[in-house]
Amino acid sequence: MNVKPGPVKPAKKNRVFLPADFELSSWAQIEPFFKGLSERKIDSAAELETWLLNLSELEAVYKESQAWRYIRMTGDTANKEFEKSFNYFATEIEPKAAPFFNAFNKKLIASPYCESLDKEKYRIYLRSVRKQLEIYREQNIPLLTEIDLESQEYAKIIGAISVVIRGKEMTLQQASAFMKSTDRVLREETYREMLGKRLLHKEALDKLFDKLLKLRNQVALNAGFKNFRDYTFAAYGRFDYSPEDCSRFHESIAAEVVPVIYEFDRKRKEALAVDSLRPWDMEVDLSGKPALVPFRDSKELVERTITCFEHIHPDFGSYIRIMNEMGHFDLESRKGKAPGGYNYPMPEIGVPFIFMNSVGSVRDLVTMVHEGGHAIHSFLSHHLPITESKNVPSEVAELASMSMELISMEHWDVFFQTKGDLRRAKLEQMEKVLDSLPWIALVDEFQHWIYLNPGQSDEMRKQAWIEFSARFESKAIDFSGLEKSRAYSWHRQLHIFEVPFYYIEYGFAQLGAIALWRNYKLNPAKAIAQYQQALSLGYTKTIGDLYEAAGIRFDFSTEYVRELVEFVKAEIHKLE
Repeated sequence: MNVKPGPVKPAKKNRVFLPADFELSSWAQIEPFFKGLSERKIDSAAELETWLLNLSELEAVYKESQAWRYIRMTGDTANKEFEKSFNYFATEIEPKAAPFFNAFNKKLIASPYCESLDKEKYRIYLRSVRKQLEIYREQNIPLLTEIDLESQEYAKIIGAISVVIRGKEMTLQQASAFMKSTDRVLREETYREMLGKRLLHKEALDKLFDKLLKLRNQVALNAGFKNFRDYTFAAYGRFDYSPEDCSRFHESIAAEVVPVIYEFDRKRKEALAVDSLRPWDMEVDLSGKPALVPFRDSKELVERTITCFEHIHPDFGSYIRIMNEMGHFDLESRKGKAPGGYNYPMPEIGVPFIFMNSVGSVRDLVTMVHEGGHAIHSFLSHHLPITESKNVPSEVAELASMSMELISMEHWDVFFQTKGDLRRAKLEQMEKVLDSLPWIALVDEFQHWIYLNPGQSDEMRKQAWIEFSARFESKAIDFSGLEKSRAYSWHRQLHIFEVPFYYIEYGFAQLGAIALWRNYKLNPAKAIAQYQQALSLGYTKTIGDLYEAAGIRFDFSTEYVRELVEFVKAEIHKLE
């Protein structure tokens, strides 16, 4: 019997343009290669394509150096050497590279051989290049550098916060585990302690955001846009949907999902037998049992994820094993570590890096399989010769990760020893799938307002958040006495500070993930084959075409949202 070999551990492709032992440490070191590409004469379509491949090699090395600096800096925000290395890239390399990248775009589009390039292969790439040329302004280079540096202040502020819970100091991520405790007094103490420590930084965070808002608005004006919202849609290459489509998404979620969340919360209040449902009651398991513990430490989390992924497809488990062997994980929460989690692609080596703040919860399991979905995407698209073709739009990147949250759930028995625990974990995840959608819509609508009204005061911003929250928050939760915390709860969302407007993608992708999971339950082999096909295309097709390749629709109409919500509700009822 022929046995198909598993994926081979990726290795850097033999370099053609840069020396094999080249490592980026300074601008002076890499500048000659930028100049060489800029000045090269191109006399045929074949020479243009060779030039593009050389550029892609340069971009891969450049971006991988940037990646490692970011990974080290977020892993230890108090380390001055890591901060210095990251800041050097942001202030001394990126500003000098930016004009060259713009010149490369001009050179490509102006070449008489550009039209001779394979249209099927290069259409999406060239579409993006033309848009980058359209919005590029040299006077924005120092502003974008300043934005990069200022936005990192958010991670430093939040990463430095610690709380004391019953005499023990811990990070916010570690303390959040107590929100699942069956001890309601402990939950409230923890909630108020975390809230109090966050509120100590509200003025610093508002001041930081005021600065970012001013800088971003100026970037938009310099580029000829009326506002930063419209500039960002162009900068993100949002060719396949508009701000009006985002508004339709908001309306669909408010109409079809918010009432379902209210019903979930009403049942939660009854099950807990409390006079009023408070914010610290939202994480505790309704069975009255202690919080689930799907793994003991990061080593076990990786091992169980490998097994889980192998059940979905043997290659998927192998990808995680390769990452583990190469040390491409930083999983556990610790003081001084930046909040959140991410999968950072490595465009040259092809093996990404996963970063998160694990404390042993079900939410950490979900984060791991989510980032694992991104990792699978990195592996499957690494074969593409053009580096920018691996830089997929977020609506597709998040489809890869959020689909894996749901598909992997069919194999979570590797994390839970009893059917009862598995049932609890699945119910929690399915409810959170729907529960996440109103928050995503709220954050997105708030950001539209922010950047369409750049002259706002802190007070106006606070009132706008409260008004938008009323549209998307469940009326079953009692926030009395916590009004101040609600007004600043947007401070919890790092995307607002670090990557503005990068959030609606989670909503679009969540709908797509539900549809893909539905397909998986009907025909696992076909669904995974379509998933692999879509991910292997990278960004060589439109978003709609990539969703179609995955066997689903890029659709957020009220009717489609209702259809998917009903499917999730039916799956929940099967376990109740």
